[in-house]
Amino acid sequence: MHDDGVIRVRGANVHNLRDVDVDLPRDAFVVVTGVSGSGKSSLAFGTIYAEAQLRYLESVAPYARRLIHQAGAAHVRDIDGLPPVVALQQSHATPGSRSTVGTLTTVSNSLRMLLSRAGAYPAGAPRLDSDAFSPNTPAGACPRCSGLGRLHDVSESSLVPDPSLSIREHAIAAWPGAWQGKNYREILATLGYDVDRPWRELAQADRDWILFTDEQPVVTVHAEREAHRIQRPYQGTYQSARRYVLHTLADTQSSTLRRRVLGFVEVSACPLCDGSGLRADALAVRFAARSMPELAALPVTDLRSVLRDQLDSDVAAAVVPDVLARIDVLVELGLGYLSIARPAQTLSSGELQRLRLATALRSRLFGVVYVLDEPSAGLHPADTAALRTVLDRLRAAGNSLVVVEHDLDLVRAAEWLVDIGPGAGSGGGRLVYSGPVNGLREVAESVTRPYLFAAPAGPQHQPRSPTGVLGLRGIERHNLRNLDVDIPLGILTVLTGVSGSGKSTLLAVLADALREALGTDTAPEEGDDDLLAPTGGVNHVIGTAGVRRLVQVDQRPIGRTPRSNLATYTGLFDGVRKLFAATDEARRRGYGVGRFSFNVVGGRCETCQGEGFVAVELLFLPGTYSPCPTCRGARYRPETLEVMWREHSVADVLALTVDAAVDVFADQPGIARSLITLRDIGLGYLTLGQPATELSGGEAQRIKLASELQRRQRAGTLYLLDEPTTGLHPADTDRLMTQLRALADTGATVVIVEHDMDVAARADHVIDLGPGGGSAGGRVVAAGPPASIAADATSVTAPYLAARLTTPGTAARRGPAA
Repeated sequence: MHDDGVIRVRGANVHNLRDVDVDLPRDAFVVVTGVSGSGKSSLAFGTIYAEAQLRYLESVAPYARRLIHQAGAAHVRDIDGLPPVVALQQSHATPGSRSTVGTLTTVSNSLRMLLSRAGAYPAGAPRLDSDAFSPNTPAGACPRCSGLGRLHDVSESSLVPDPSLSIREHAIAAWPGAWQGKNYREILATLGYDVDRPWRELAQADRDWILFTDEQPVVTVHAEREAHRIQRPYQGTYQSARRYVLHTLADTQSSTLRRRVLGFVEVSACPLCDGSGLRADALAVRFAARSMPELAALPVTDLRSVLRDQLDSDVAAAVVPDVLARIDVLVELGLGYLSIARPAQTLSSGELQRLRLATALRSRLFGVVYVLDEPSAGLHPADTAALRTVLDRLRAAGNSLVVVEHDLDLVRAAEWLVDIGPGAGSGGGRLVYSGPVNGLREVAESVTRPYLFAAPAGPQHQPRSPTGVLGLRGIERHNLRNLDVDIPLGILTVLTGVSGSGKSTLLAVLADALREALGTDTAPEEGDDDLLAPTGGVNHVIGTAGVRRLVQVDQRPIGRTPRSNLATYTGLFDGVRKLFAATDEARRRGYGVGRFSFNVVGGRCETCQGEGFVAVELLFLPGTYSPCPTCRGARYRPETLEVMWREHSVADVLALTVDAAVDVFADQPGIARSLITLRDIGLGYLTLGQPATELSGGEAQRIKLASELQRRQRAGTLYLLDEPTTGLHPADTDRLMTQLRALADTGATVVIVEHDMDVAARADHVIDLGPGGGSAGGRVVAAGPPASIAADATSVTAPYLAARLTTPGTAARRGPAA
């Protein structure tokens, strides 16, 4: 065993890593680079962090291990010199609806203590415990709204949008369709209500009972059926439209049904607590002349200013400095625009990771290895320097940093560089380089090298001319206040600005406005708390005739179970199954297309039900999966696998990478088109059977984009993407930009929120929001071609964009032109 300040990894074989041996210096800033899918995270998280956690768990009582989320055992021969490890990953999980910036950083706890011990109480009022200032506790929660601050209810107008219709004509739009809605109508007819009279002509008392009663009468219904069908009476139970909507919201597991009934719900601030979620006695207490909700609503930069002058009591003198120290770190990480009341569900994965980083910095641990997953995600270049300062402080405190990162400025700041690759998937997984940053100059096979040490690039493209303008007028949401914005049509537009300036909010408003104008409700799936609906929108929209279709390409998973995979999502597997069903052997055996589906009884292995693996529950160890003992991971019954197409079974096809499948199906136009699109967008390393649950957010987003790129008719389509380069190596960003510019070439409109200045430099039009974040932002600072933004002295983005434009006297792009 060595103790020379080095972490020695030997024989790492996690995922696509191929027996990797690497030495990492301790007490240093180490950056791991490589193209997407090369094996970076497999080394940093799947190997180093997983092994450290396993060693820690060996010291924990077996029963307690069951309460800890476990990363699983690392497939590595040995790791020597490994200190304790803390992992800060980007999480795509949705936080709880009651989780806020304040609860994540514990600043809320300190503020509650201040109100409790140092607050100004009304005369004669008893002193409250700190729990009384939290809407998440029984002592503090408003009794009317249970601490949510919002009431969700229905009204006659929300349940019956068209009162000229009769009940039989579906006047009560909130009721379900098909048999259940018909059942309610027949029950009302049996109860004596006129279901053929226009709704507005019914007596108000009848309308109120139909919509709002809590009664659930059971009646015998003699249903009206067609003459040729047998008519039998049945016992029907009635429930009002209000009861149906609210019970569906509370009980349904279907996100589709949940979104449908949400359309009939009116969300309003609770009148008892005025939207604060707190009881009246807590709202009456003041600190610095403000109540707890008023303090929590301030951006943390403003909260810091308020608290600095409040050190005149012993309690304040003890608590306030700690709060200020926590806020200072948030501001330093570019999060000063957030308020502690901001719901965690509205934060990006990059913001959540930086909040966890702020907590780690306050922990004062030393001798620890921090493993971070792209901490620059969601950061404007102006904020990256502050991030570097924070990382330097962590290292200076006696810690080691292992950072998976694509931001080239952070890569250049590293003390040690590990490059994994050279390619992705089976083309990667090797140690390309490990050493000081400048040493990578000599490694010709590194894909990172030309971007890190870029030579001057060629001339940039000429911005396209728009085919029209989509105008949003009077935007009101979050920090956007009475904002007017023009979105050019038929070109590629990038929204830039510092973190919190309002870019993602503008994109959301644009999406909502277009969905309403187009008459579609195809919003992307929400998280667990769909009731956190955005408030505010746009006064009116101009120029919607130029948009016929809206597509939001986000980083949400393409499926929630391993049964969804690359081949099924893109639809190419339908063509594959038809090929197998058309073989002579399949016809001889009577096998149809369904026989070659792993989701259907018949052709699939019934031991694993087509999943290819079975769960193995270990009582005191992390649960794991092992290949199915019957099909050995093939998913299908042996008889199904005996049918071959060009010497490949259906399981063999699912095991092919996209790159290999392009050659196999080269003469099958429908399948080949999908495969070539996936390859061109940088996903050639994925296997066709890759489960959706194993895909990163960036991979899921590019798969969705690939599905769109297969459409031949794109003119009139508006594509919205929020930070599509997150998690992408510069080489992958180049590929992505080639595809996005190809969309604009066909007449589509592409609008992107992006912090990557190379993406902005290749746009046709840039809209820069700011100048700051939160209340200091929300304005259009500049709009026009990239060159005009780069020359605007009022734009924070300008100097960073100017450095990427290859005009005389400026720096070159980081790599080859797209």
